[in-house]
Amino acid sequence: MAWVMLVVAGLLEICWAIGLKYTEGFSRPIPTVLTVAAIIASMVLLSLAAKSLPIGTAYAIWVGIGALGAAVLGIFLFREPITPARVFFLAMLLTSIIGLKLTSGGEH
Repeated sequence: MAWVMLVVAGLLEICWAIGLKYTEGFSRPIPTVLTVAAIIASMVLLSLAAKSLPIGTAYAIWVGIGALGAAVLGIFLFREPITPARVFFLAMLLTSIIGLKLTSGGEH
């Protein structure tokens, strides 16, 4: 269950990272409320997952999911540049996330 919470926390991190763009400096109320709610939910789920997972692994995977998702959505939503090098390094990030999961040794 900790892994499910961690993945959901990472997905919520993507939501709040992208949400920051839509808040326009926290000047738009609805995007601001949704972004803050996603931040809180993401942190709560990360803390619950970290009760049984190693914190280094949990945090790295949480950040990795958020960074990867925000970068990919940035490409599609905000027309951020997509280059072969960027795709390569995003693929390396995905490989790292999977590698950390596979070598974590399970829940403690």
